[in-house]
Amino acid sequence: MNVWIVNHYAIPPSMGGLVRHYYFSKYLQKKGHSVKIFTSSKIHNTDINMIRDKSLYREEMEDGVEYTFVRSRDYKGNGMDRVINMMDLPFKTWKAMKRFYKKEKPDVIYTSSPDLFVALFALLFGRKHKIPVVVEVRDLWPESIVEYNGMSRMNPIIQVLYQLEKWIYVHADQLIFTMPGGKEYICDKGWTKKVNINKVNHVNNGVDLAEFEENKKLYNLENSQIANDNAFKVVYMGSIRKVNNLQTLVDAAKELKNQDIHFYIYGDGTEKDMLEDECRKYSLNVKFEGRVEKKYIPYILSNADLNIINVQGAGLNKYGCSWNKLFEYMASEKPILCNLPVNYDLIREKKLGIAKRFANGKEYAEEITKFRQLTSEEYGEYCQRLKECAQEYDYQILTNKIERILKKAIDSSKR
Repeated sequence: MNVWIVNHYAIPPSMGGLVRHYYFSKYLQKKGHSVKIFTSSKIHNTDINMIRDKSLYREEMEDGVEYTFVRSRDYKGNGMDRVINMMDLPFKTWKAMKRFYKKEKPDVIYTSSPDLFVALFALLFGRKHKIPVVVEVRDLWPESIVEYNGMSRMNPIIQVLYQLEKWIYVHADQLIFTMPGGKEYICDKGWTKKVNINKVNHVNNGVDLAEFEENKKLYNLENSQIANDNAFKVVYMGSIRKVNNLQTLVDAAKELKNQDIHFYIYGDGTEKDMLEDECRKYSLNVKFEGRVEKKYIPYILSNADLNIINVQGAGLNKYGCSWNKLFEYMASEKPILCNLPVNYDLIREKKLGIAKRFANGKEYAEEITKFRQLTSEEYGEYCQRLKECAQEYDYQILTNKIERILKKAIDSSKR
């Protein structure tokens, strides 16, 4: 197959953490397929823009994966510049795809949200040129805008976005949801008369186990205290924003201030300075280590005793979650503590740790203490289950699912 992947935020591993399609490209190519990724020149959550002149696109290879960066506007945060970026990029991506189409026709287009506009244009391009299109949903827009930003579902803009979302689902040849409850979501929306539920697939996020193990050996953080810390080490890896609700973890650290339990927080975000000041004020055993390159993550997580997923509750959790960090946590083979149980919960289903709501910092601290008090045999059982589960979600295995779905889209378009 000749596959075009179209994703606004398909970031190469050397520049960020949104690398799902890098791994699928890597392993599809190993299976003999040709893959090209079309993505934005503006690298999300960084100051990097791959194009500084008037070029429409720039081609780059990263570890054998072919990227076509399409010129797009710089932005910071979620202001007007980002809105313009989202509205402008689809037109430029269409132009770039048109130029490549004159040289080679893809067998299938695989486009990924959350950006509905790029997905729309990829779908329109496919329909115009009679190319099957697989649409992947990694974030339920506009539902997540309603949930996290407090906008009304009756807002005219939101209503238009719902209709756009529905149109995309109706006309895609195949649908992929990263969250397990994709079919349930479509049923809840009342769209089953228009959207063929049989074309809805679920492919979770995952981890590249071979790369994880290699990076664990090759990339150690020389100045990090975590490897030489004999305390019980609790690690959080990710953004530090309101939606991550890290105040609850800091409240737990207050309860454990006088115990030999140390917290390591890796990442950055709008609440980092405030929480760091609070931890200093109360002399807590919490270290804010900032953002780290992806290659160092295996070393850090493997030196933890307990890995934390900390999020804010939302109605969307009924459809399940597919946090990228969950699968890296699995690969580290260290138990997981999550402050929010969700539907389709792998942590509870596979007994990888504990996922429950905490009324306050004291309850949170009590659960952390339980992990510290496990016998070596009990702790080892957690580690073994994590190892086995990580193998199920190795990107090399998940690529087989993607390959089948892409072929299914091609076959259905021939009928």
